[in-house]
Parts: sequence; C-alpha cells; structure tokens
Amino acid sequence: MEGSVAQILHRVLPEGRLNAALQKLWTWLDVNIIDLGRQMRVSYLPPLMVYMAAGISGLTAIVGTFFVKDYLGLSAEFLAALSFWMVIPWSLKMPLGHLVDLIWRWKSLLVYLGAGLIALSLLIMIGLLGHTDAMRTVAPVETWFVFSSLLAPIGFVLQDVVADAMTVEAVPRCYEDGQKIEAAELKSMHTTMQTLGRVAIIGGSVAVAIVNMFLLSGVGALPEVQKGAVYLFVYQLGLIIPLVSVLGVALAWWMRRRALARLAAEGRTPSECEAILDRHIDPPPVNWWILGGGLAFAVVSLSVGLGQIPGGQEIIFCVSMAIVIFMMWRLTRELEPEARTFLVGTAIVIFAFRAIPGPGAGDTWWVIDVLGFDQQFLASLELIASTLTLFSLFIFRRFMAENSIAYVVGALTVLGALLSLPTLGMYYGLHEWTAAHTNGIVDARFIALVDTALESPLGQIAMIPMLAWIANSAPEKLKATFFAVMASFTNLALSASQLGTKYLNGIFSVNREVRDSATSQVIAPADYSQLGSLLITVLVIGITLPFLAILFSRVTRFRNA
Repeated sequence: MEGSVAQILHRVLPEGRLNAALQKLWTWLDVNIIDLGRQMRVSYLPPLMVYMAAGISGLTAIVGTFFVKDYLGLSAEFLAALSFWMVIPWSLKMPLGHLVDLIWRWKSLLVYLGAGLIALSLLIMIGLLGHTDAMRTVAPVETWFVFSSLLAPIGFVLQDVVADAMTVEAVPRCYEDGQKIEAAELKSMHTTMQTLGRVAIIGGSVAVAIVNMFLLSGVGALPEVQKGAVYLFVYQLGLIIPLVSVLGVALAWWMRRRALARLAAEGRTPSECEAILDRHIDPPPVNWWILGGGLAFAVVSLSVGLGQIPGGQEIIFCVSMAIVIFMMWRLTRELEPEARTFLVGTAIVIFAFRAIPGPGAGDTWWVIDVLGFDQQFLASLELIASTLTLFSLFIFRRFMAENSIAYVVGALTVLGALLSLPTLGMYYGLHEWTAAHTNGIVDARFIALVDTALESPLGQIAMIPMLAWIANSAPEKLKATFFAVMASFTNLALSASQLGTKYLNGIFSVNREVRDSATSQVIAPADYSQLGSLLITVLVIGITLPFLAILFSRVTRFRNA
C-alpha cells in the first residue's frame, strides 16, 4: 500500500479534523481503558488470582468436548441433565457466603478445600486417559466422567464465594491518612474491582485459548493413540488451575502480614492493627435459617440424586428456588424499602436473561461432524471470543455504569438474537450460498469467525452492574452473604436454563454418530434433522423471556438498578 497510515489519514482528513479525531480517540482510550489501569491497586491482586483460576479452567473444555464425543456414548439430553447437576452446587453459595462472614479470618481454608476438589477432578480425567483399563475395573468410564464433572464445580463454588468476599476486602474504606473515602468514589472503586474481576476471568480464558491453539494444532489428523496423549497432556497441564488460586490466597496472607508489620512499626498496638485491617471486627449473628436451609438443600439434593427419583431435577429446582427466595426475603429485610425493591427487580431481570435455554451439545456435534470444525479451529473461536469479550469490558464500561440493568439486558437480548441467526442460517445452507457467490471466501468458517467475534462480549456484561451494586449497597457485615444469596438466585437461572435445554433436547432429538470403541462399528447413526427446529425454538424463547421480565419490572414496584 502506497504511503503510511498517517499520510493516508492526512489526505482524507484536514489536519485540524485529524488532530481533533485523534484527541477524541485518545480521550476515549484514557477514560475507558487506561483509567482502569490507573485505578488498579496491589490489594486487588489476591481475589483477581482466584478469579483467574476460574478463567483458566477453560483449558480442558475443548478436549472435554471431544472426549465425550469420541469416547463416551452419552446423549445430548443426558449431558444437559448432567449440566443441571453441575450448576446446582452454585446454589449453595448462599449458606457458604454466610459461613464466610462467620469465619471471615479463616475463609482462605475454603479456597484450599476447593483447590483440592478441582485437582481431584483433573486427576480422575488424567486417570481415564492414561490408565483407562485400570479405571474401568473400578467403575465404568461414564461413571468416572460424571463424578469428575460434579467435583469440579463444587471446588469452584468454594473458591468463588471467598473471592467475592475478598473483592470487598480489597477495596479500602479510608485513605492512608485515615480520612473516609467519599461514597461516589467508593462506588467507582467497587465497579472497578468487579470489572477487573471479570477481566481476570476472561483474561485467563484468553491465555488458555492461546495455549489450546498451539497444543491442539493438527490433533484432528493424528492417530487415536497420539490424539489421546495430547488430551492427557492438556489435563495434566490443567493442574495449574488450583495452583493459581492457592497462590492468590498465599499472596493475600503475605500482604496482610506485611501491613501488620508496617502498622506495628508506626507504634500501634496489635488490636489497633487488627481493627484497621479487618472489616469484620465482630462476626455477624449466626443466621440458622440460612445455614439450616443450606444444609437441608444439600441433604435433599444428595437424597434425590443418589436415589434416582423420577423428576428429581425438577424437585431439586423447586426446593432450591423455594429456599433461596425465602432466604432472600429474610435477608432483604436488612435493606431500606427502596433498596429492597431495586434488588428484587434487578434479580428478576438477570434471572430471566440467564434462564434462556440453549441448544445443548448437539449444536457443537453438528459443527464438528457436518461443518468440519476441528480442535484447532474451535480453539481459534475460543481465542477470538475471549479476547473480544475482554476488550468489551473496557469498551462498554461506561455503558454499564450509566444505564439501568433493564436497558443493558434488553440491548444484549436483541443483539444475542440477531447474532444467533448465522448459525441457524448455516443449518439451512447459508454458508453454501455465500461460498458459491464469493468464490469460497465467505464459507462456514468465515461466518463462524465473524459471528463469534460479534457475539462473544454479550455473556459477561450483564452481571457487572449487579455485582457492583451489591458491593456498594449491602450491609457491611453481610457483604459475602448478599453476594452469595444473589449469586444463588441468578445461578438457579442457569439450572432453569439446563432444564429447558433438557426438555428441548427431549422434544427435538439430535444424535451424533456413536461407534464401538473396540470394533469401530457404528452403534448409532448421526441424526441432525431436528436441529433446525431446535435452534428456532431457542431463538424465540431467548427473545421472549427477558423482555417479559423487563416488562414486569416496569409495570410493578420492583424497579431495577
């Protein structure tokens, strides 16, 4: 291309306009991205490391998808049901959050416990890939996979509930001279902390997407033995996930010891040092309703799950919803009436947005089998999605701060619906038509790349305003409890989503090809004939459900923040 970029811009724009445009661009970058870096504090690092561990958990996601597809004969409906049980531990954030408030000084122990469960989950998968026959003598491979799938979310929920509490602890209440920070600045700091938390999670997913790009390069063409060796190495590498969270807690301990030493050097007594550093001088009263409700929920869940009671998932969902709503009712009595209605209205809108069912595993199987997407290309899509989601947190930072959650959710719903159309179109041959009219340039992979680039930022944006509102407005001694209760409620929406996904996969049957692992004979042929109807149904529900919740919040007293 002739001429530099600057020369081209000078030809297009007069010098005055060019300088003005560059100044506006710099101002926007300064306000939305650079300023976030300026607001970063060293005290934010420990919770960010715990959040990053959750982000890098995606390291094994693609390998896990191909492991299920190639080695296990599990249906899309069964996998949707399994996903329901994997989400259920997140509903226990409510009693765990209250437990964190009660054992505030020892909350790091829960991170260590969570790290142990995550490591055990990874070790099971390592055993399945490296010592399959030995593992099979103890239990079927499918049973081991289910056990591993259920252990990991328990570990992550234990770590997440502590990380939420650590974000509150990381934001100082006073300047170094002891003067209290103004409310407006404190709210901005909480928003920054929550935004950085999402950045840590998504930044971790960007890092592992890059790793997967290299590790999974050309894996699809390898013989089965070598392919399995790559999968095994990815799971072994995954043991870094619990290590990162443990290092975050260790850093928090070291920073606290250092701060105590600094305050003691200034001549303060140990009790004065503790009072300055600790938000919780005295633990809150034990709320036996919350702890008892959480224990009852755990007992009922285990009984129904292990007993294989018909309709068990529906029973657990209804029971957990009743318990969480009851606990929300008791807990919100601590708030002023206006704050209470704002919180409930906000939770309803977020619940509806997160309760949208998905197409399930059949969608992924179809793009692998029919469109020919391999491991490396899926890793490329993951990298694009994670990177653009990360940038969107900076780009939409002011949009999230300056608009109501109803407006944010409404915009995301419309965008999500529009961006689901390319996949639906490809099922009906859109990529074949575009490839024929563009000399093969706009093919299935091109459409998937563009669609992923546009759709990727939508998932994480809606949660940030609510998290910041809780951090800023919840009672001081009940921060972790409020985080946990609201997270339990909104995570129940994910359970509702998985139930909806299971129902839809029961109505619209989508099956991949299943071969016998020993003889390679086809046991069940692939059948994607009903995938189009499934995608259309998901699209309609995805538009309708959030807007009904927004309409409800508008016409009732339950407004949203």
